[in-house]
Amino acid sequence: MMNKNEIQRAIDEDSDIVQDVESAPTAAPSVPDEIDLGDPSLYLNRELTWLGFNRRVLHEADDIRTPLLERVKFLAIVSNNLDEFFMKRIGGLKQQIAAGVHTPSVDGRTPSQQLKECQAAVREFQTEMQRIYSILMSELARHDIRIVLHDDLPPDARERLREHFRANIFPMLTPLAMDPAHPFPFISNLTLNLLVTLRFPGGSEVYMARVKVPVSKDVSKRLIPVDGGTTFVTLEDLMVKNLDMLFPGMEIDSCALFRITRNAIVEPEAEAANDLLEMIETELRERHFAPIVRLEVQPGMERIHRGMLAAELGLNEDEDVFEVEGMMALRDLFEVAGIENPELHDKTHRAVDHPLLANDRRNIFHIIRENGPLLLQHPYQAFSTSVERFLRTAAEDPKVLAIKMTLYRTSAGPILDSLMQAARNGKQVAVLVELKARFDEAANIVWARRLEAEGIHVNYGVMGLKTHSKLIFVVRRDYSQLRRYYHIGTGNYHSGTAKLYTDLGMLGCDEDIGQDLTELFNYLTGYSPPPSYRKILAAPYTLKRGIIEKINREIEHHKRQGDGLIQMKMNALEDAEITRALYKASRAGVKVDLIIRDTCRYRPGLPGISETGRVVSIVGRFLEHARIIYFRNGGAEEYYIGSADMMGRNLDSRVEVHAPVENPELRQELRLILDVQFADTRSAWDMDSDGNYTQRIPEDENAKGAQETLIGVAEKRLAAAAKHKEKKVRSKLLSHFQWRLREKNLS
Repeated sequence: MMNKNEIQRAIDEDSDIVQDVESAPTAAPSVPDEIDLGDPSLYLNRELTWLGFNRRVLHEADDIRTPLLERVKFLAIVSNNLDEFFMKRIGGLKQQIAAGVHTPSVDGRTPSQQLKECQAAVREFQTEMQRIYSILMSELARHDIRIVLHDDLPPDARERLREHFRANIFPMLTPLAMDPAHPFPFISNLTLNLLVTLRFPGGSEVYMARVKVPVSKDVSKRLIPVDGGTTFVTLEDLMVKNLDMLFPGMEIDSCALFRITRNAIVEPEAEAANDLLEMIETELRERHFAPIVRLEVQPGMERIHRGMLAAELGLNEDEDVFEVEGMMALRDLFEVAGIENPELHDKTHRAVDHPLLANDRRNIFHIIRENGPLLLQHPYQAFSTSVERFLRTAAEDPKVLAIKMTLYRTSAGPILDSLMQAARNGKQVAVLVELKARFDEAANIVWARRLEAEGIHVNYGVMGLKTHSKLIFVVRRDYSQLRRYYHIGTGNYHSGTAKLYTDLGMLGCDEDIGQDLTELFNYLTGYSPPPSYRKILAAPYTLKRGIIEKINREIEHHKRQGDGLIQMKMNALEDAEITRALYKASRAGVKVDLIIRDTCRYRPGLPGISETGRVVSIVGRFLEHARIIYFRNGGAEEYYIGSADMMGRNLDSRVEVHAPVENPELRQELRLILDVQFADTRSAWDMDSDGNYTQRIPEDENAKGAQETLIGVAEKRLAAAAKHKEKKVRSKLLSHFQWRLREKNLS
């Protein structure tokens, strides 16, 4: 994202957990040339491997080594992820089916087959989630944290809650009748709803109404504290017990909870809108009324009512209706996970300053120019004292003439404040705001208009392409010449996610990279892209081609020298051409080491195909989000960091940037990150040749995961910097983890 003696029980119950995992061999045996690398059986399915990632996240909710409220948080994360999965992935599959698409994906599955397998997997997933929910509720009760039924409260507490309902919730409720005179009401995406059947006293005719459960920051939280403590009742339970206020004098026959999920993929025709901004606003309006892809109901709902809802919502009752045992919409458990109890949370993490920025109050451009590029590691190193400082200095420095920036997702705060201050200070400011950042479109429209109102040149990118690159570009007059400074990152310019995601950034002023970024921004705000760049790799024109060329080059080096090595760390490996190129490399004997967070098509350990490959996934308190690409290149090593995963959408239909890291000391830092993660025995999972994952279990139950280790590394480096020994500490840490990897490979 992320401790008890019962750990052995958990290990015994989970057959997927092992004590040790052997590393992949360094060379593959010779294989026949007739192997077809286009064989669908070689490729794992995108949707199913993404669900597999969420099983690993769910395991953190079940792992007793994880603090209790963090386990609750992981359960809420998985619930939220499943909602997005239905909105984006299931919605997309249903659109393909409706359009008559039967073409199989690279793994050989048609949209219909994928939909069927995903729905079956989700049903199993939900059963596991409810099992874990029951366990967590029992363990929370031991710490006096409870979600209870309204009827289990003492009478005086129920009376106080009834008064709370009368004063704060009842005025916001609007029951909507459903009969021939009242059409079936509109149901909002992901809202909780009560389906109520009732009759007049002594009457036989049954009436039906829908009541929306008003969970919102303006009305009520989902979980209502009883007398201000850590015992909660759900809002819907409170409503059910007070329906007599809503339907006075009526007899309530039944009341059942339901929830719908709508498709989030709505693509209006570009020709129907006067400009991109108008098109996105149209998409947001249409998404509100988008087709429904899932109906969740309580098991006790009468069959006739369930069928009626499915029919009215245009769903297949057998395929699209999901019964949910226990609490529906577990993502609302974030309210419980946020309870302040340090003993039940991870140890508080506070990011430290970058060693070269911590004690140097000079102009940051002077530091970059004199010390060379800086590698930023979030959330271990502070976003506020690095990236925000860089942009704030650019806004205030009288020698800075221009600032250009890409914004994919952001938030109110120092980033936007600095851009507006720069414009007020007379600097040329151009910002590319990506309006199509899914689920952030509305916020980005607001920021775009606010920036325009400040006199900033706002651009919405290249039609047909999302701009996903993370770039700040600054032109400054240094002495008698113009110098270009930049920040190239792997994560969004968002102060919140900078504390929750692991990301990398590079501050520098390399002349060739500066020239490349000049041409890239001219493309983003103008028209034609350059045919090539000096150093950066940029999608959609040079990134995929460049990566494949470097993979093929590694094969040639391996044929001559026998020590080929490719290492990639990213969120997802979905692109078939990149996967095929990696299979080609591993067949040739090149060692292919992959750290892939979620979706992965590559299958390691296939005889004669990928015996030199391994795939590792890291799941911890922070969400892994950094991208690193490494090629041994016959000894002339290459490292790249950037914004793109190896997915078709990133490589072919987005503007992405990967930049080389050439400074030896920065390369040491990247090497340390890779070595720490490959050596992890606490939070690492190894994929087998069938696509299943096995969690590593350390011999030492107190062993730290990679993320906790890197927190310690950042703190040690900062402390050593004060004594001018930071380089020595970094070198010692690097040697230590390389030794651990060698020991592991020999064991």
